[in-house]
Amino acid sequence: MRVVLVRLSALGDIVHTWPLAEAIRAANPNLHLTWVVEDALAPLVDGHPAVDSVIAVASKRWRTAPFAARTRAEIAALKTRFSELAPDLVIDAQGTAKSAAATRWTRAEKRIGLRRPWRRELAAALAYTETLSGAPGHRHVIATNLELVRAVGGRPPDVPTAPDGRWLLSPDRAESTSPSRPFAALLPGAGHPDKILPAITLAEVSRHLIDRGLEAVVVWGPSEEGRANEIVELAGDGASLAPPTGLRELAELLAASKLVVGGDTGPVHLAASLGVSTLAVFLTTDPVRNGPVGDRVAVVSGAAPGRGPRGSATTGRLRDVSANEICDAVDVLLTSPV
Repeated sequence: MRVVLVRLSALGDIVHTWPLAEAIRAANPNLHLTWVVEDALAPLVDGHPAVDSVIAVASKRWRTAPFAARTRAEIAALKTRFSELAPDLVIDAQGTAKSAAATRWTRAEKRIGLRRPWRRELAAALAYTETLSGAPGHRHVIATNLELVRAVGGRPPDVPTAPDGRWLLSPDRAESTSPSRPFAALLPGAGHPDKILPAITLAEVSRHLIDRGLEAVVVWGPSEEGRANEIVELAGDGASLAPPTGLRELAELLAASKLVVGGDTGPVHLAASLGVSTLAVFLTTDPVRNGPVGDRVAVVSGAAPGRGPRGSATTGRLRDVSANEICDAVDVLLTSPV
């Protein structure tokens, strides 16, 4: 049986889809599982123990130039690859127009996605031959993803599986991107401005971590270097800027840290999957539905509570979150037994 799993982006959503890939593999160990993912995020999928092959696409670039010759040629090549693969079943775990397009291009006889309200975009259903309900009640998105294992005859676990990203780490754990002394990693960015913690808040948290004997390392991604430098300057001695990292280097850096602090951003979910003590600060999204999952995770939330299954986790801001509140949560994490 040839199964295609479509989850193109984003970083945290891919982390939250790893348990589904593992459940699909457990339900039928002999099937061939192909994951379709955005090319920039392929390192988060390529090499996963449950995945046999990866198809990387450039849907983000395609949408900026839909009629360009390069776009047309790449989409034609993708359709040819799908034709050669000849999947029996496609599972779209994303539920957006871009993921639905890839799902339809497979031309598989069975194309399955989520029903509303678990699916984000109404029109995505046009690509499906069947839809499945997500997890009942107000539950985490991982539980909803796991409901899709029913497409291969599997049964979702009673307790959703936490993502495990340790497969990303190299056996020799290269230290080239890590500071020489114990450090905490701070994440200045997020996918939406409403999710970003103020620079002064992260600087105050950095100073608190420095007082506790840790170096405060500000880890940045594309378009975040300016904010990261601002935080380092505000925090003063003991704070430093992390070197540029790709996704695999980012995983190594986070895994080497004593603590990770950030907003609702993909690297927070990655850190939690690596077993690192992780503090997530949610400002406008529901942590019950989309928070990081792991044994050493804490959440401080200023977001309004969720109201049951929704295609989007955004609930709006209920209150501000202070640096003191974050520092108190940091202290609890740092003093908790490992």
